[in-house]
Amino acid sequence: MLTKIVSFVAMLLLIHVASSSATDGDQFVYQGFTSANLTLDGLAAVTPSGLLALTNATFQEKAHAFHPAPFHFLNASSSSSSAAAARARSFSTCFVFAIVSDYDGLSDHGLAFVVAPTTNFSAAKAGQYLGLLGGINGTASDRVLAVELDTIMNPEVLDINSNHVGVDVNSLISERPAQPAGYYDDADGGAWRDLQLNSRKPMQVWIDYDGQAGQLNVTLAPVQVPEPKKPLISVPVDLSTFMADTMYVGFSSATGVVITRHYVLGWSFSLDGPAPPLDFTKLPALPRVGPKPRSKVLDVMLPLATALLVAAVLAAAFLIVWRRRRYAEVREDWEDEFGPHRFSYKDLFHATNGFKDKNLLGAGGFGRVYKGVLPGSSLEIAVKRVSHDSRQGVREFVAEVVSIGRLRHRNLVQLLGYCRRQGELLLVYDYMANGSLDKYLHDQQMPTLSWHERYKIIKGVAASLLYLHEDWEQVVIHRDIKASNVLLDHEMNGRLGDFGLARLYDHGTDPQTTHVVGTMGYLAPELVRTGKATPLTDVFSFGVFLLEVACGRRPIDRDDHNNRVVLVDRVIEHHRNGSILDAVDPRIVGKYETEEATLVLKLGLMCAHPFPNVRPGMRRVTQYLDSDQAVPDVLPSYVSYSMMSLMQSEGFDSYAMSSNPSMTGIGVSSVSVLSEGR
Repeated sequence: MLTKIVSFVAMLLLIHVASSSATDGDQFVYQGFTSANLTLDGLAAVTPSGLLALTNATFQEKAHAFHPAPFHFLNASSSSSSAAAARARSFSTCFVFAIVSDYDGLSDHGLAFVVAPTTNFSAAKAGQYLGLLGGINGTASDRVLAVELDTIMNPEVLDINSNHVGVDVNSLISERPAQPAGYYDDADGGAWRDLQLNSRKPMQVWIDYDGQAGQLNVTLAPVQVPEPKKPLISVPVDLSTFMADTMYVGFSSATGVVITRHYVLGWSFSLDGPAPPLDFTKLPALPRVGPKPRSKVLDVMLPLATALLVAAVLAAAFLIVWRRRRYAEVREDWEDEFGPHRFSYKDLFHATNGFKDKNLLGAGGFGRVYKGVLPGSSLEIAVKRVSHDSRQGVREFVAEVVSIGRLRHRNLVQLLGYCRRQGELLLVYDYMANGSLDKYLHDQQMPTLSWHERYKIIKGVAASLLYLHEDWEQVVIHRDIKASNVLLDHEMNGRLGDFGLARLYDHGTDPQTTHVVGTMGYLAPELVRTGKATPLTDVFSFGVFLLEVACGRRPIDRDDHNNRVVLVDRVIEHHRNGSILDAVDPRIVGKYETEEATLVLKLGLMCAHPFPNVRPGMRRVTQYLDSDQAVPDVLPSYVSYSMMSLMQSEGFDSYAMSSNPSMTGIGVSSVSVLSEGR
C-alpha cells in the first residue's frame, strides 16, 4: 500500500513539472518558471508564483537568466574537400514578457533576449548597456547576439525613440535601424498597430533565424494575438561567422534610476524547428500595480422615489461637469510622441493639494512654484505654473521642454515633464530640499554659507554649464543664470535649474536672433545689441554670479544713501587699490581660503568682461577652478565700465580693441546700468 502511495505522489510531481517546463534535446518550454533550473545572477529571481523577475526596485544593477545547458548552434557538413564548413543552425524562440513601472508612461531601460558563448557577464554595465556589454561595442572573443526591447532613447547608440525593438550583434547599435514597437494586424488586413513596451501589459515575442537563408525575423504582438504573418524586423545576418559551437540562450536586463520591474512569464526554444507554442492558461499572472480597485457596486444606488432619482441625476451631471473643468487639459495629436514626458493635471493637482498656498515654494516673474508629492510613488516634485500664449510656438516650446528633460547631470535640476492647460503650462522638476542659493546669500535670517560650501557650489554650476555648452548632443543656452536659479539639494550641492528661457541649437551652427530675456544685472552687453544668446552670454552671467557668491551682494544694490552700487564696479575698484579681498562677504572674513577667493573674484571679472572675445569658455573656467591653470590678472583701467559697455553696445568694440589693446584687461560690471536706460 505504501509503495502505491509513493508511486502516485511521484507521478503527480512529474505531471506538475511537465506542466511548468519541459526540455527535449534541442528544445524546451517553460510555462512559468517555478520548477525551472535556470542559471541566474544579479537581480534575477523566480517569484513564488512562477514569474521570472529579472529586476526589482534596486538602482543601477544588472540581471541575467539563462537556460542551464548550452546548445550546439553550428552544424558541420562535409564538403568535397577534406575541410569541414560549419553553418549556423536555424533556431526559433518565443516568450511572453512585461515591463512594469511605478510611473505611468515612464520606465527604465528594457530587456533583451541573448545568445552568448558564456553566462558570465561580470564585465558588462547596467543602465543603458542593458547588462550586455562594457561599452557600445563588445570584444572580438566574446560575441553577443541580442534582440533588445528598449524603453529609453539613448542618442549615443542611435536609438530612434524611447519605445523600440532592435537586433544587436556584439554592439548596442542595431544592425539595421531599430523599429518602433508594434505589429501588423492580420485580422485587419495587415494594418499597423502601435504597442507601448512599458504598458504593464504582457506581450509575446517571436524570434526566428533561418540558417539556410541567413535571415533573422523578430515579431511582436499582444498576448492572445496569433503570430502576425509580417515580422516587425527582418535582418539579413550570417551567424555562421559569429557563433561558437556551443552557445547559451537567455535574457539580460538592467536598472537605472526609475523603479521598473522586467518580467518573463513563459518561454520556449527550439533548434531546427519552430518553438513549441505557449499555453497562456498556464502562465503566471502579473502582480497588481497600485491599490486594489475599489468596488463600484455601491457607487450607484436606485432611488426610492422619483424625486430622489432626479436629484441624483442632476448631482451626477453637475459633478461630471465640475470635474472635467477642474482637471481639464489641452491635448493635441502632435503631443503623442511626447507621451512619456506628459503628466496629467489631475495627478499634479492632488500632488500639490490643489496648489494650496501652504505648498508654495516661491514666485517670480515667470510663474509660481509649488512643492508636491506624486500619488502612488511618493516622489517629491516641484511644479512651476507658467502662463503661455497657446497660439504662438507652443509645439516648438514643448519639444524643447522634452529635449531639456533628457539632460542628465548631477549639477542640473532634473526636468521630469510637463502638463498643458488652457493658457497655462506646468513644468515638473525634482524637488530640492534646501531651496535656492539666493536665500542663503541675501536673507539675513538664513545661516551663513561657509567658503567651502560656496566654492563647491561654484564648481558644480560651472560643471553643469560645461555640460550644457559643450558635452551634450546639442548646445543649450540657459539665458538666466543667477543665484535664485541655483538650487541646493539635501547635501548642499548646487544644481542649476529653471530652463524656462533656455534655447537649444546644434553644434557648429549659429544661434538665431531672439527676444532679449533674462534678469537685469546678469545680461551681457552684446545681447542687448545683437539679440543673440550664445555660450559667452551665459559666461557673462556666470561671472556676475561668481562675484555675487563670493561677495554676498546682489549685482545691483543700494548703499546707505540710496545710491545705486554696481557689484562689478565695486570689485574692480578694490582690485585697482590692491585690496580685492576686501570685497569678500564680511560674514566669512577670516574663514576662507585666500587663494581660492582671489581666484573666484578675478575669474568673475574675466567672465563678466564687456567684450565677449576676452571671456574664457566654460572648459577653461573649470580648469581654473580645478587649479589646473592660473587665472590671468585683470589689468586695472581708468575707463569706466559704463562707458565700455556703451561703446560695446554701440558697435565700437572693434575700434576700441584695435586702437587700445590695453582695454582687454579693463574691469566690468553688470550690464543692467545700460539696460535699464533702454
